[in-house]
Amino acid sequence: MIELNKLSGAVFYLNPHLIESMECRPDLTITMMSGNVIVVKNSPQEVIDKIVAYRKKIGMESQEV
Repeated sequence: MIELNKLSGAVFYLNPHLIESMECRPDLTITMMSGNVIVVKNSPQEVIDKIVAYRKKIGMESQEV
């Protein structure tokens, strides 16, 4: 799980394996594979960095294609 911030500033944790896409509209909008949409304060690069760090932590970087 990665730690993100809602627009209200509240912290929540998200399973990065379930992210389908991210768009800036202007806030970062994350669309999940379930169709749920989450708007966060975090920048796209920050989310990507957190996903990469998480995947390294669980040993998935060796499984990248």
